[in-house]
Amino acid sequence: MPYSKNPSAAPLQISILLFDRFSNHCLANVLEPLRAANDLSGQQVFDWNIVVLAGQGVHSSSGLRLEADAQLVDMRGDILMVMPSYGFLTHANVTSSRALRAAARRFDTLAGLDTGSWLLAQAGLLDGHRATIHWDELDRFSERFSEVDVQKEAVIYDRNRITCGGASTAFALAMQLIEKQQGAALRLRVENLFSGAYAQRPDRRGGIAARAVDLMRANIEEPLPIAQLAQQLGRSQKHLERQTLARLGAAPQVIYRRIRLERARGLALETSISVVEIAVRCGYQDASAMTRAFRSEYGTTPQALRRELG
Repeated sequence: MPYSKNPSAAPLQISILLFDRFSNHCLANVLEPLRAANDLSGQQVFDWNIVVLAGQGVHSSSGLRLEADAQLVDMRGDILMVMPSYGFLTHANVTSSRALRAAARRFDTLAGLDTGSWLLAQAGLLDGHRATIHWDELDRFSERFSEVDVQKEAVIYDRNRITCGGASTAFALAMQLIEKQQGAALRLRVENLFSGAYAQRPDRRGGIAARAVDLMRANIEEPLPIAQLAQQLGRSQKHLERQTLARLGAAPQVIYRRIRLERARGLALETSISVVEIAVRCGYQDASAMTRAFRSEYGTTPQALRRELG
């Protein structure tokens, strides 16, 4: 997918079905990356809501009360994520199975997070599919549901079913959704936000392309010529261009420009400095040129963005 945002794409509509004793950690590991993807891209890539089978809310395993946006019976969308977490066996009953089978006709994709795969399998919705579950339940899950091809993997996509293990794999699932919607470059930026500097992870996804992004982010006020950037990476400019196109879907010049404009957007929203100063800090000698590039990327100007969100 291209590096640049796609303003014509509708947000992916996600409903998250929670039950009492759901995992705060698992929920945060899905929602925070999706929230960050929206923030970093400057558009609504993902929309989500919290749903329940009945009542008005649920309590997490740590006692946190969370108000639901709606009941499952009233919702439809792109993805339904099922997240019972602790005490999942008490929710694997006729009521939940009937509700999930009905929801399967209203949602394009069903996803089992943490122990949610058990509820989907109990409803017969994973029959003939490859699937996984929380590591602690793999053996019992395999023994209980012979119709499911159980695999020990972090995240499994099989047609219109997605399954993953615990909280850390929920984060991996979110990363894959981001990449499918907006491309590897946005995924890389979100991973960088949550995982720290890529330079500390030599085996990280992306290789030369990821190292190039690190260099770009470290040299925003005085941008490096692409040839010099490639030289610092010990590669030719043509090699760097091939790698960024293959890994991130765009030429290094495009990626560098977007990184600088991301910084400009952050400064516009988080500081009161002038547009001229923002331009200087983002490697533009001319504020008008920065404003034109900003408008092309985000559909508005820094001044207008401040008025809209201030």
